[in-house]
Amino acid sequence: MQIELELLAPAKNKDIGIAAIDCGADALYIAGPSFGARESAGNPMSDVAELVTYAHKFGVKVYLVINTILYDNELQQAKELAWQAYNGGCDALIIQDMGLLEMELPPIPLFASTQTNIRTVEQAQILSAVGFKRLILARELDFKAIKSIKDHCNVEIETFIHGALCVSYSGQCYMSSRISNRSANRGECMQACRLKYDLLDSEGNILAKDAHLLSLKDFNAGRDIFKLIEAGVTSFKIEGRLKNISYIRNVVSYYNQLLQEFVENNSTYRRSSFGKSEIQFTPDPEKTFNRGFTKLFLHAERGQWLSEDSAKGKGEFIGLVKSVEKDKFGNLVFCVDTEKKLNNGDGLFLVSKRGKESGVRASVVIGSKIYTNEKIAAAKGDKVYRNFDFRFEKELETKPAKRYISAEINFSYDGSVTRIEAIAEGEKRAIIESRDLFDVANRQELVQKNISNQLSKKSGIFTFNLNRITGDNLPFYPVAFLNDIRRQLAEILEKEYAPQRIEAKATKLKETLNDLPKHNYTYLANISNKLSENFYKKLGANSVSPAFEIEKPLDVELMRCKYCIKSELGFCPKEGGKSIKGPLYLVNGDKRFRVEFDCLKCEMIIYG
Repeated sequence: MQIELELLAPAKNKDIGIAAIDCGADALYIAGPSFGARESAGNPMSDVAELVTYAHKFGVKVYLVINTILYDNELQQAKELAWQAYNGGCDALIIQDMGLLEMELPPIPLFASTQTNIRTVEQAQILSAVGFKRLILARELDFKAIKSIKDHCNVEIETFIHGALCVSYSGQCYMSSRISNRSANRGECMQACRLKYDLLDSEGNILAKDAHLLSLKDFNAGRDIFKLIEAGVTSFKIEGRLKNISYIRNVVSYYNQLLQEFVENNSTYRRSSFGKSEIQFTPDPEKTFNRGFTKLFLHAERGQWLSEDSAKGKGEFIGLVKSVEKDKFGNLVFCVDTEKKLNNGDGLFLVSKRGKESGVRASVVIGSKIYTNEKIAAAKGDKVYRNFDFRFEKELETKPAKRYISAEINFSYDGSVTRIEAIAEGEKRAIIESRDLFDVANRQELVQKNISNQLSKKSGIFTFNLNRITGDNLPFYPVAFLNDIRRQLAEILEKEYAPQRIEAKATKLKETLNDLPKHNYTYLANISNKLSENFYKKLGANSVSPAFEIEKPLDVELMRCKYCIKSELGFCPKEGGKSIKGPLYLVNGDKRFRVEFDCLKCEMIIYG
C-alpha cells in the first residue's frame, strides 16, 4: 500500500483556498469566525462549507483551526464551532486548548497544533495517547528528533516546510502579552520579535544598536523534503494565513512541483489528493514576500538566522546602488549594479548602510537605470531588493493554474447496447449504458475518429482520453450524444472524490499515562479554563497554575528560543567567540528584557 504525502496550504479565505487547490495543494487549513490564532483571518462557516465542496471534488481535505487558548465563557462557542465544522464536511480540527478534549466533540480527527509545543518524545507520546491523530511538530527540530518522535508514536507527523518563523518556541511566547496585553496564544500577537532593539551587556556596554535582533528569516526547507519523508513526515505545511493570493499561487506551485517530482520517482508514495495542476508560470519563492531564507536547525547546525537588514518582506536581492542623480524635474534616478531584468512598475526596497529602509515604485526602467517620482533618499552602496515583480505578478494574475483529474474511457458496442466506462485516478469508475438506436455508419473509421474526438476532451474537472473502442458495425453517434455522455461521466466521477470521513475523536486518558513523571504545570502549559485544568489533573499533575493571560507572573520566562543572540553575533564561547559578561539585556524604548542562556540545551531565554 502506498504512503500518502500531503502538501498543506493556508487559506486566508475561500478564494485563496480555491487558488491553493488549483495550484496543487492536497489539504487546506482555514479559520472559522473565531479562535483561529490569526485574529484578522476569520471566515463565516458558510464560506468554509463552500470551500469544502470545491476541495472534495479533488479529494483535497479541509482542516478547521480552533487553535487559540479558550476562556471558560468561550468553551460552549468553541464546541458549537467544532460541530459546525463537522456538519460542514471539514476533515479534521487543529486545536491547542486541551479543554476541548474534555467536551463532547463530534467524531472528527483532532490534530495537535504547533502551539502545543511538541519538542520531545514524551510530549508526543502524551498527545498521541489521548487521541490525537496527527502531531504538528515544533519548527526547531532536526531530522533525528523528528524521526525519534515518529518511531515512538503511531500517529501522522506534520512539519512546517515554508514561511515566517517565530523566534520563540510556538505557544511559549508571552512578550506581546507582557508589552501590550495582546496574547500570541489568543491570535493577537503584536510581533515584538520584529521590532528593533539595543543589546547591552551586564555593565551597560552596547553590543548592538537599533537592530532587528529577534527577527528571523523565513523558513524554506524545499530541498529537504526528501529527508523529511525519510524521517517519517507525511504532511508538509506552508505557513501564511495572512498571505495574499499571488503568494499562495507561487509558493504552493513551487512545493507541488517538488512533491510531484518525488512521487513520480518513488512508487512507494503517492499524493493524498487527485489531479494535476497546469501551471503556466515558473514558481520562484524569492519573487514573493520573504525576509530571506533559512533551514533553521533541520541539519542540527546553526547558521545566520536573522533577517538582518529588515523585518519586512524584502523579496529578492537585486544589487547595490552604483550611482544617484536627479532628472530635469528633480525626481530621483538611480542605477543598480545588477544582471536581473527590472520592469516598469516593480516595487523596490532599499536599505541604506545605516539600516534606513525605504520603498519605491519604479516608474520607468531603462536597463539598470530606475526613474521614480517618489520622494525618497538613495545613496551609492544601498542594498536594493525587489519585493514586487510587476511582470511576474501579472503572469500570476492572468495565467492562473487549473487542475484536472485524468480519466481513461473504454467504449464498446455489442449490437444493441453502447457501454461507456471511465476510469479515473484512484480507480474511481463511472459507467453509462445506452440503448439509443442510431443507424449503422457506412465508414467505420470515421465513426471511431468521431468518438475519439468528442470523448477525448476536458469536461468539468476531468481530462478524458479514449483508451479503446470495441465492437463491430458501430452506429454513427451524433456529436450532441457523445458530448452529453462525456459530461455525464464527469458528473458521476466527481461525486466519487469526497474524502471518506474518518470517525474518530479524543479518547480518555489511558492508564499507561500514570507511569509518566508527575509534572508541575506552570503558566507555560497555557491552562486558561476549568476543563483544561481538569485535563492536566487527570494527567497526574502535582500542581496546576493558570495561563499567563489569566494571572501575569512577574519577571518570568517570556520566550524560550533555539535561536541564540550570542551565536548569531559571534559571542558564543563554544564556537570560539569572544566571551561577554551576562546577563545581557534587550532594550526597546522603556522596555527592558533580561537575556540568559541555557548552554546545556543550547537555548536562549528572555525574561521580563
